[in-house]
Amino acid sequence: MKDLKYLFAYTVPLSAFISFESHGFGTYAAVLYAFVVLPAFDLIFGEDSSNLTKEDARNKKNKWLFDLMLYLNLPLVFGLLFHVFSKFEQNEYLTYEIIGLGLSAGILLATNGINVAHELGHRKTYINRFISKCLYMPCLYMHFYIEHNFGHHLNVATSEDGATAKYNQSLYSFWITSVSKQYIDAWRHQMQLLKSQKSSFVSVKNDMLWYHLIQPIYLLLIYYVFSLNVMLFAIGIAVVSFLFLESINYIEHYGLKRFKGSSGRYERVQPYHSWNSNFNIGRIVLYELTRHSDHHYKSTKKYQILESYENSPTLPLGYPASILLSFIPPLWFFIINPLVPSDMKKNKSMR
Repeated sequence: MKDLKYLFAYTVPLSAFISFESHGFGTYAAVLYAFVVLPAFDLIFGEDSSNLTKEDARNKKNKWLFDLMLYLNLPLVFGLLFHVFSKFEQNEYLTYEIIGLGLSAGILLATNGINVAHELGHRKTYINRFISKCLYMPCLYMHFYIEHNFGHHLNVATSEDGATAKYNQSLYSFWITSVSKQYIDAWRHQMQLLKSQKSSFVSVKNDMLWYHLIQPIYLLLIYYVFSLNVMLFAIGIAVVSFLFLESINYIEHYGLKRFKGSSGRYERVQPYHSWNSNFNIGRIVLYELTRHSDHHYKSTKKYQILESYENSPTLPLGYPASILLSFIPPLWFFIINPLVPSDMKKNKSMR
């Protein structure tokens, strides 16, 4: 029965469905669930830093149930998107209701779209990577697949990584630098991949070209099936979703650095180069994303067997509450800055 705990991750789509069925302040149901109910649950149910035994990890590693719970997010996300697009087309909403629907849909895409896409994007089989890219598509962030796998995991906690927030950098500044740099770096990594494969820019192997074809087709299809207003709404919720993702990136590596040794090479990525959180509910809802240190230490490790490390910097709150905290930079700095390892917050760049 313990394996079924990850079914709780579907409560976010459920809250989104309630939002889509509502009018008035009910359209904010997913927002309230993500930033009020889940943080409260984290405090009530507490933390657990224990790890699986080697035998349990071995048994769970290839258990089909854990993969199925990820795969089911594909029809769930697209089904709910079709539902909210239909509602948006058929009903008249006030401005504040449109904002509520947009934020709720964006949260759905970020948690059960991008987050699941991130997990599956690290898998080796074609079907896993295909589903990953499908889930990135409505977020208009397909290039993240390339940058995350070929850039972020190599450059994390250095100045070369757009997804690592600098010490004393605000979330809003980070949104600008991270979104722009990751897009540019995705093209750079794509060109390097093409060169290594001896392929030209105009090639079926140029995934970035495919992404810039597939995403506009997705939007045009929405325009054709629904309307221009629904298409604009789809663009809006995509922006919300990837800014939510970047908020997670912000809290995952804020202020942490890797330094160069005498050889001129960066030290190997270690568990202390990512922030962890062991709050139980946040772990389940985000498919163990909060055990981020182990994910970076061993990126191909499946979510259900990720471990907690004693030497990882630990957030005092769960991920939902930490994201909310990051929206208020002075308060974030006041609470988190003292927890950043002292050698990492000295006034020297991430060389």
